[in-house]
Amino acid sequence: MARVDVVMPQMGESIAEGTLSKWLKKVGDQVKRDEPIFEISTDKVDAEIPAPTSGVLAEILVTEGQTVPVQTLVARLETDVNAAIGASAPTPAATTPAAAPAGSASPAVAAGGPPRKESTPAAAPASHQSAAAQPTSPHENGGNSLEERLRTKSSPLVRRMAAEHGVEISGLQGSGIAGRVTKRDLVQFLESGAGTTQPPVGAAPTAHRGPVPEPWPGDRVEPMSKMRALISEHMVASRHTSAHVSSFFEVDFTRIARIRAKNRADFEKATGEKLTYLPFIIKAVSDGLRAHPVLNASVRGNEIIYRKQINIGIAVALDWGLIVPVIKQADNLSLTGLTRTLNDLANRARSKRLDPREVQDGTFTITNPGVFGSLIGTPIINQPQVGILCIGAIEKRPKVITGPDGEDTIAIRTCCYLSLSFDHRIVDGADADKFMAFVKKNLETFPETVL
Repeated sequence: MARVDVVMPQMGESIAEGTLSKWLKKVGDQVKRDEPIFEISTDKVDAEIPAPTSGVLAEILVTEGQTVPVQTLVARLETDVNAAIGASAPTPAATTPAAAPAGSASPAVAAGGPPRKESTPAAAPASHQSAAAQPTSPHENGGNSLEERLRTKSSPLVRRMAAEHGVEISGLQGSGIAGRVTKRDLVQFLESGAGTTQPPVGAAPTAHRGPVPEPWPGDRVEPMSKMRALISEHMVASRHTSAHVSSFFEVDFTRIARIRAKNRADFEKATGEKLTYLPFIIKAVSDGLRAHPVLNASVRGNEIIYRKQINIGIAVALDWGLIVPVIKQADNLSLTGLTRTLNDLANRARSKRLDPREVQDGTFTITNPGVFGSLIGTPIINQPQVGILCIGAIEKRPKVITGPDGEDTIAIRTCCYLSLSFDHRIVDGADADKFMAFVKKNLETFPETVL
């Protein structure tokens, strides 16, 4: 008998949990190695998770809709087919989450990582099911114990709620991973009457939120998907985290348009890939990040982390949300390599076949709403990054051109607006504009021999 454990994978450096949205196999089904067996949903990606080995699905330990920590045991495969006969369905006790490794339990919000929605597994350990968060001394161990540090690193939503009610998070015992205080813990603590509604000393007044809308006759009301709810929290938290500023440049793509027209047929014949504008932009941005490393950085408290790797995330619109697969070490890829990698990631993102590692470790993001006709945009920074480039529609426009003789003429040029949202905590306007000027120059002087 040989049983193989199947666990909830880590879908991103800051993701500590995932929702098992759908089982693609049932108990007793035979599966092949790398064959998808269940789907998961996080704030970064919806993905199909492959089987680690061939065998029979002997046990399902986490049911559809449950949110559990990464590395939680979700199923077991039996590699001995005869031994798998009679395998039982999951029981409530079987859904107790396994302990997550220390590395994944440490929330990346401390390093500016993307936030996550606080939710506890449907079947949490008994000690956590029955007990609300209890106050503990915030000064035990001098405030430096691992347990206390983990408790303090709750999600932005929980920290904001705690600030509104004057509650010290480090003084609560939570039911989340490694004792983290979740939204449910905080609500239970406040409902117990132990919390105070007075703002903490020195805290600024909290702005009142707008009225809660009510549905009118004929309206359709439906719950947010897991992915949409987490994206919503991620976007709001990013606005609260980074000092967003935007800069706008118009770029002349006429030269690149001619390069594409001249080489497109041969390129597609040689590679089997369509030659679009986006790989040219990724190449120029990668070179720009190498020349201006502050745009390829992250903020950790009062420290700046300058990333050596240049990993470009590309926002991909889906029918059910938005995900950002990452082109690793984009600065080392040729235009052909960028094209192949970009198309492959986008296609597998839309078919839910991304590997967990392919949505991790981005250092800068590019979003391209121009394909839908948008001229210009001010996107929200993808935490913990400090910059995101927005590509507007690439179209022909009348432009004033100065000829060699100094005379001005009106010509038809292929142009596009590029906008950069950057984090003013560490990126000054001059740095951002120098980066954009570098990208603009690279695109307008792109060498024809690059292909």
